[in-house]
Amino acid sequence: MEEILQFIYSNILSILMMVLLIVVGVFITIRSKALQFRHFGYAMKSTIGSLFDKSQHSKQKGSVSPFQAVTTALAGTIGTGSIAGLATALVAGGPGAVFWMWISALLGMVTKYAEIVLSLKFREKNDEGAWVGGPMFYIQKGLGEKWLAIIFAIFAMIACIGTGNATQSNAISGVMMSTLEIPTWITGLVVTVIVALVILGGVKRIASVNEKIVPAMALFFVVSALIVLGINVEKIPDAFALIFTEAFNFKSALGGVAGYGILSAMRYGIGRGVFTNEAGLGSAPIAHSASSETDPVKQGFWGVFEVFITTIIICTMSALVILTSDVYGTIFQSQNLNPELNGASLSSAAFNEALPGIGQYGVAIATIFFSLSTILGWAYYGEVCAGYLFKKHRKVAVTVYRIVYVAFVFVGANANIGLVWTVADCFNVLMALPNLIALVILSKLVINLTKEHFEKKRGLPDISENLDK
Repeated sequence: MEEILQFIYSNILSILMMVLLIVVGVFITIRSKALQFRHFGYAMKSTIGSLFDKSQHSKQKGSVSPFQAVTTALAGTIGTGSIAGLATALVAGGPGAVFWMWISALLGMVTKYAEIVLSLKFREKNDEGAWVGGPMFYIQKGLGEKWLAIIFAIFAMIACIGTGNATQSNAISGVMMSTLEIPTWITGLVVTVIVALVILGGVKRIASVNEKIVPAMALFFVVSALIVLGINVEKIPDAFALIFTEAFNFKSALGGVAGYGILSAMRYGIGRGVFTNEAGLGSAPIAHSASSETDPVKQGFWGVFEVFITTIIICTMSALVILTSDVYGTIFQSQNLNPELNGASLSSAAFNEALPGIGQYGVAIATIFFSLSTILGWAYYGEVCAGYLFKKHRKVAVTVYRIVYVAFVFVGANANIGLVWTVADCFNVLMALPNLIALVILSKLVINLTKEHFEKKRGLPDISENLDK
């Protein structure tokens, strides 16, 4: 099964995903006049710069605060995508994959912005009075294509089990085995119990937990990476040179030394880039839709911040730690990869090389908490999709989904890592297709809402009535 799925993904789905993400990103970038670059300063000021603003932490009944919404979304991105996903991209696509991950992020900033703006514009309240939204809502209401919205919800619900669940528990069990030699079944059982206790409390408990875990773990990982890079500072220029050289390595396709090639670098760089920032998937906007924020554009800029911090900052640091290590140097030169030294285990070995006896435990801690927060965040995504599909029996559907979701935490922890990632990759593509179609068609509405936002900021008359014409 792994070989069949890998063939389908490598030869069809990954190439389709790569092309669509680039095309849609370029299209919205051009149409918005490079919004993510023109308003980057404003995006940072209105997001990270406003964290001490009490309004960012206040919430209304049936919602979570804007900051809780973004940390829940960040929980879905700063997970194994930044540690294990980045490492597997380097192994499968070579150092050049990092460059194409950057490209996917620069384009993904505006893609994710558009997703969040549309999600808040078309969200609605469920029977419990809580805000719910996401691509299925703007596909149905904005495009008027309910069948396409249903397709998205089905694939997204399944993808949550693979992308946001199995890959994360697999990373935790893998790093615990390589670091402390704890059997995967024991790790899987413990994580399963923890997840079950949290998700039973719904989105508010999930948001409350992630609000505390994500900032602390992000800071911990960044500081740890800076220490390692400080030790290996003289190797950083060579690492960057390797990234740019291998990003355009046409020779390897004809039997060059490295054996990667530009297509592999692009495929795995962009493919894993989606794991690190989720831009284009349509998953993170589901979390943002629960925010008490009433301005779609204001919440949308959190999407720009998310992609920047996860891929441009954290993933770059993670990549440099690996590329400046002798561990990866040996792999790159010999192409003889130890099957046990992959994913989070490779990151662990790289950190431990610079910080003997300490580094591996730091990665283990980061992987555990990042992955745990990701599992919790994607649990909510799946619940919203289940509730959308079975609206008349939402409570039953959500309960059943939670049971299945929790069960797959244990399954993922004990599954083959190659199969887990391949299945996740395939369903990421399938859920992204309907979303990307909607983003292109509804891009004009995003531009109009953005214009309205900045017109109001400048104190000009409200032009919202003219924007719909």
